Amino acid sequence: MAYQILTINPGSTSTKIGLYHDTNEVFTQNISHSAEEIAQFTTITDQLDYRLEKINDFLTTQNVKSTDFAAVVGRGGLLKPMVGGTYQVTDSMLDDLKHSRYGSHASNLGAILADLIAKQGCCPAYIVDPVVVDELAPVARITGRPEAPRKSIFHALNQKAAAKRFAKSINRPYNSLNLIVAHLGGGISVGCHTFGEVVDVNNALDGDGPFSPERAGTLPAGQFIEKVITEKLDYTAVAKLLAGKGGLVAHLGTNDVREVEHRAAAGDTQAELIYQAMIYTIAKSIAAAAVPVCGKVDHIILIGGIAYSEQLTTKLKEYISFIAPVTVLPGENELQALAEGAYRVLTGEETAREYAE
Repeated sequence: MAYQILTINPGSTSTKIGLYHDTNEVFTQNISHSAEEIAQFTTITDQLDYRLEKINDFLTTQNVKSTDFAAVVGRGGLLKPMVGGTYQVTDSMLDDLKHSRYGSHASNLGAILADLIAKQGCCPAYIVDPVVVDELAPVARITGRPEAPRKSIFHALNQKAAAKRFAKSINRPYNSLNLIVAHLGGGISVGCHTFGEVVDVNNALDGDGPFSPERAGTLPAGQFIEKVITEKLDYTAVAKLLAGKGGLVAHLGTNDVREVEHRAAAGDTQAELIYQAMIYTIAKSIAAAAVPVCGKVDHIILIGGIAYSEQLTTKLKEYISFIAPVTVLPGENELQALAEGAYRVLTGEETAREYAE
């Protein structure tokens, strides 16, 4: 008898859900929320009843009952730093998310919605590899300013899932490999996975590392400080320049890599230069990620929405193939990754972790 697993991934303007039998997709659905609907709520947690009703209404149309689920798994939100894995949803976790103790984001609703639906069906609720997964080596945390240590905030769910899928495809345990995984999306994160832990990775949330479609990446500090002081920018404005209005958006006015490729092909020399520069900075970050394992990299994996671009990945391979073989696994596959995390616990392959009090 297959395990029936419901997955929930809340975003700012949508709630994506998926139903899986074991790890096989039965259906996925993107439940859209208009700006007008979202605007009626003051806080993210105020949206709970609204989103829960939308999910339950859709499940009813599919003749799916909450009592059918073996587990419900939600996207992990902004929580305390934690090692990777599948976590049981607990009261302390829910309390931190409901009060936005570590930040406010739509993904905070993932565990709360999973818990509410799981209670309807009397089954466990889980989260899997939230963005705050922190397995950094001590030396990777240190910067030139003691008050500004490096933080581990990255596409942990996607990176870990892709690494485990790849390991399975070559019949090797994930924790026996040295891998570099690069998630290429609106933000870009490049992680060094060694023996099952991501010991070094850029902070993709704040725009650290390579520049991307929307993020500025690491900048010449002095020049940027001068801009901030000269223009008397406040925190919100500066943060937006780094994440949201950086990268391709800043240079070319778009975050769409396909548009940039079309413009470059049509003879736009500036678009071509910026496009090639982005690939160049990604390649440098991937090369740097080989340092923690002294260059002994078994494989490099490229994931995320931009990895669908054959033009981009071909050029990237030219830069990085000297390090290790490269495999492209395009897309984000977050709902699938959530189902796989819950399935590993249900089958006893992994044990559910406890969230620290």
